[in-house]
Amino acid sequence: MEINKQNIVAIDVGLKRIGLAKSALGIVLPLKPIIRHNRNQAACEVRECILKEGARILVCGVPKDNEEMCRRIYHFVKLLELDEDIKVVYVDESFSSHEALSKMAGSKKERKKDGSLDSLAASVILERFLMSQK
Repeated sequence: MEINKQNIVAIDVGLKRIGLAKSALGIVLPLKPIIRHNRNQAACEVRECILKEGARILVCGVPKDNEEMCRRIYHFVKLLELDEDIKVVYVDESFSSHEALSKMAGSKKERKKDGSLDSLAASVILERFLMSQK
């Protein structure tokens, strides 16, 4: 099936928040972020989102130059306990938050810690993945 016709969810995993975005028919939209209270709660909420969106692909941002954070992200993805038919793809997330911040420039949400920046970063990660598939 063509990648743009599949439901895809992207995550930007942080220590305090997890940004979420989805793509349906090639249109990327940020979703409500998840505030992490603990990793099991966060994993459960991310898994619910993936299932609710009917995602066949999970795109996960990973930092290119931070081995410790990469290790944490890989462990977090294992906690999701996804079905084998959901493909997990890791994408370099370098500068995704900076790009998201520039998209928010002038917005009142810019300074909030509500996770909207994290979900916008997940959107950037998802857009990069979709562009790499063309």
